[in-house]
Amino acid sequence: MNVPYPIEVLLVEDDPGDVLMTREAFEDKIRNTLHVARDGEEALDFLYRRGAHAGAPRPDLVLLDLNLPKYDGRQVLERIKSDPDLSTIPVVILTTSSAEEDILRSYKLHANAYVTKPVDLDQFVSAVRQIDEFFLTVVRLPRR
Repeated sequence: MNVPYPIEVLLVEDDPGDVLMTREAFEDKIRNTLHVARDGEEALDFLYRRGAHAGAPRPDLVLLDLNLPKYDGRQVLERIKSDPDLSTIPVVILTTSSAEEDILRSYKLHANAYVTKPVDLDQFVSAVRQIDEFFLTVVRLPRR
């Protein structure tokens, strides 16, 4: 079943190469909008619609790197999942870390999924597309 409305995706990623590859994965997704926050502070500004992001839409999905400047991904995840207004937004950790302690901590902080970024470009794009497809066609997202 396809979601009957466009999906707003917030990518929180400081690596320009990973942002570019994620944009490529979303290229053919006309109905989806990919927003990018380059650090944890900007992600929180987007989520709370502050400053330059005062008019930002509520994301339907967050793709979150763990290793970020200002506030790291763990801090952003904790803020999202502890806020009653944001806690229903699915958060997928998309990071280079495959460390068991990062995986465990992310799930303890209520991440919805944990994906280790493939280093190969084609595999990376495929992984992001699979995340997108899963959240668009398999799961039911909460109504905005």
